[in-house]
Amino acid sequence: MTIDASLLNSKRTKLFIVLFGIFLSNAIVAEIIGVKIFSVEGTFGFQPLHLQTFLGTWDLNQPAGALNWPFVFITSDIINEYFGKKGVQRVSYLTAGFIAYCFIIIYGATLLAPADFWIEVNKGGDNFNIDNAFGKIFRQGLGIILGSLTAFLISQLMDAYVFHYIREKTNGKKIWLRATGSTLVSQLIDSFVVIGIAFVLFGNWTIEQWVSTSLNSYLYKFFTAILLTPVIYLAHNLIDRYLGDEK
Repeated sequence: MTIDASLLNSKRTKLFIVLFGIFLSNAIVAEIIGVKIFSVEGTFGFQPLHLQTFLGTWDLNQPAGALNWPFVFITSDIINEYFGKKGVQRVSYLTAGFIAYCFIIIYGATLLAPADFWIEVNKGGDNFNIDNAFGKIFRQGLGIILGSLTAFLISQLMDAYVFHYIREKTNGKKIWLRATGSTLVSQLIDSFVVIGIAFVLFGNWTIEQWVSTSLNSYLYKFFTAILLTPVIYLAHNLIDRYLGDEK
């Protein structure tokens, strides 16, 4: 079996590999760290908001996985721009498979018997058990895994559809509209679905906690998507120059 060297050396092939690597890395990291819910106020040294609404007390809490999730959607939009909806779908299905694989391997690692010296050297003064901490952090429940994969696939396929729809309606013009518009729609779905399945359907969160945390996550993604719009244009310009005649 011979390999076509020209295919491997193609600029479009190299571009797809780099974009897929960025997409996959950010998606996997976001899924792994998404189990942590952090306080935005506490992170910046402020007192909790404690805003009273019809849903109850509202604080600025959101999943840590939201931090780099906007980069997943930006990369998705760039892939859609140069490789079409099928390119995004293929990348999304592959990434979902790799995420599931990572969860299986990580879960298996939590079941391994810890070395005695590893437990001992990490005890510290408060008799800390590092193996228990390792298990609690990485042994994500079935609900979180299902929520993550379901939200990821739905939001990614929606992102590709909306992006393609806006592109057709604007005759390929207004990059900012199709990139930002598709991201805002897909991130709304992602923010509510993943937390709803993981922590409400399979967990013990209240509707108040679900709505407030999901909305906080979405607002972060919303404003980040708008702020990163110039990055889309910069990436588009750099890629066009890189591809040259292969565009």
